[in-house]
Amino acid sequence: MLQLDQQVLRTDVTGMPMEWIGYQDAVRMIVLGQVSYALGRVLYELRGGINSLTGRQTVIPVNAILATQGAHPNAHQFRHRYTPPLSNRALFRRDENVCLYCGNQFHHSDLSRDHVKPLARGGEDSWVNVVTACKRCNNHKGSRTPEQAGMQLLAIPFTPTHAEYVYLQGRRILADQMEFLLAHFPRHSVLRQRLSRSCPAA
Repeated sequence: MLQLDQQVLRTDVTGMPMEWIGYQDAVRMIVLGQVSYALGRVLYELRGGINSLTGRQTVIPVNAILATQGAHPNAHQFRHRYTPPLSNRALFRRDENVCLYCGNQFHHSDLSRDHVKPLARGGEDSWVNVVTACKRCNNHKGSRTPEQAGMQLLAIPFTPTHAEYVYLQGRRILADQMEFLLAHFPRHSVLRQRLSRSCPAA
């Protein structure tokens, strides 16, 4: 039995991934008639009161994916240039908690955001200029570029698409949710390639 903290993937009516929501928000949307259709396995069957006319107990199934009415307000941006908000949590997950200088994997508390081109040298705090670095490597690099510090960058930083960003925000993503999200990743997505290597069926 799934715990009640399992996230539900919310999409707009066209199937565009929007966000992760908890079961309380999912039930509220179902009860208010805001859900157009549901996909994936049933995560929960929440039971309510007894109907005085039928004598039956109310049962509300909550699926892994819920498509809600209306289109995403920023859907027009997703097909062109879209930049999701930058956070350490999403950055570290983009880079798989791996320091992109020494190549070792760390707990998130031992990681930091490194600016490939330092801010002091005109670098920007943007997805394409930041990488995950362990604190030791970040301290060693300081306010220098990797070349100046004699350090090799192990991967090229990139900006995730909207669907990739939704993936990066997820916790304990279920197989049907992952399959749905992958269908919205670009064909040559770095994340798609990485997930395909770790899960050949993806």
